[in-house]
Amino acid sequence: MTKTILVVEDDMELLDLYAEILQVNMYNVQTATDGEEAVSKYRQMHPDLVVMDGDLPKLDGYEAFSQIIKMDKNARVVIVTGFSEFEPKNKRALEQGLISVISKPIEVDILLDLAKKYSDLKSLEKQDLVSNSSLERSIS
Repeated sequence: MTKTILVVEDDMELLDLYAEILQVNMYNVQTATDGEEAVSKYRQMHPDLVVMDGDLPKLDGYEAFSQIIKMDKNARVVIVTGFSEFEPKNKRALEQGLISVISKPIEVDILLDLAKKYSDLKSLEKQDLVSNSSLERSIS
């Protein structure tokens, strides 16, 4: 099963770099360049992982994350930022369920580790839901 990662970044060079790294490693990559587009794409595709810049046009990464987590409490979102993990908005987002705050730019090995760890986890959750649903139907 191909895992889907939504990469949200308004710096086109970084967006292309992150997308290329993930695609070469066999991930299905979707992209967005602002927070509104990120929320809309999340709603359509429910990716396994979202890697999102914290400072985006239209809707910043933190507000986009807040909307995504309200829509899907199991959403896997990482924010990439130049700010410290201890900034108040980073701390709030982590308390709401943000996976991690990563310093910008992401190193290749960190990006791939995040992709593997969290997309695998989301895929397992999806399989569990399907298995549980099948089990419930067979019991009834």
